[in-house]
Amino acid sequence: MSASNPEQDVVEQAAAVLRRGGLVAFPTETVYGLGADVLNLDAIRNVFHVKGRPPDNPLIVHVSGTRQLDDVVDEIPDKGKMLGEAFWPGPLTLVMKRTILVSDLVTGGLDTVAVRMPDHPVALALIRALGEGIVGPSANLSGRPSPTTAQHVYDDLRGQVDLILDAGPTTIGLESTVVDVTVDPPMILRLGGLTRERIEEIIGRVETDTGGNRTARSPGTRYRHYAPRATVLLVQYEDREAFASLLQEQRQAGKAVGCIVHSPLLAKLESGEFYRVLPSSIEIFARHLFRTLRELDALRAEVIIVEGVPEQGLGATVMDRLRRASHG
Repeated sequence: MSASNPEQDVVEQAAAVLRRGGLVAFPTETVYGLGADVLNLDAIRNVFHVKGRPPDNPLIVHVSGTRQLDDVVDEIPDKGKMLGEAFWPGPLTLVMKRTILVSDLVTGGLDTVAVRMPDHPVALALIRALGEGIVGPSANLSGRPSPTTAQHVYDDLRGQVDLILDAGPTTIGLESTVVDVTVDPPMILRLGGLTRERIEEIIGRVETDTGGNRTARSPGTRYRHYAPRATVLLVQYEDREAFASLLQEQRQAGKAVGCIVHSPLLAKLESGEFYRVLPSSIEIFARHLFRTLRELDALRAEVIIVEGVPEQGLGATVMDRLRRASHG
């Protein structure tokens, strides 16, 4: 399926699967999502079952326009409207007060719902064809690196999903940024593909809560996430001495060691199948990060040493993901 021109008959087939309570993995600009009709409670229960997802971890509802948004959101604060107008469709999830149509299963029992409008023609076509919002957590086993290709979905969920829509690799490769606009100033609950700097250009100051009680309102914040089967060890940006020392230590311990680096300094340290050099551009590094973690897992690396990135802009999101992946 073409990402720019989705085949209507395939989209209609996928919508029919959702109508009868099935699950459809679909592409977005961030990662692949595991879709179910937001109004079908049995299908939503199956999403949690298939992923092995804790029931108190809220789901994001994906919409394509105001009709689906009005069905799930009771109130849109002014700053939420400003952010939606600026960044939808795009990698932004807003936490707002829910309507009575939204089940506790979707929200983890909370009075808020997380909503976004994906910037992908296949995802938008699927939502329009269904006529309802679609819950869409990442289409992977809970705790694993998020899927950025249809093959990743198949690797994790084969036999558990009715249909996988393949539109090639995702363009961002990191999940959406989650912002709670029920409070003032709004609060970033999860860093993602939209940077804090861009958000503050639109609405002014925001706060960040990466470990407090309000993170319960956001998907993907309270459990170990984004981790390959291998142990992930994180070293500082351009710290050649620490990287080389850790690499030698793990090899002497008899471990199969994979490496992910990006700075010119560490790019020259080694080469080989287990040594992956990603582009220094933070956008491209982010796009390939989860894919590379999965590739090294497939090579049966037992340990993966990753060079950190400067924590500005999208780098803050990358470091958030790497820290979560490295905490067992």
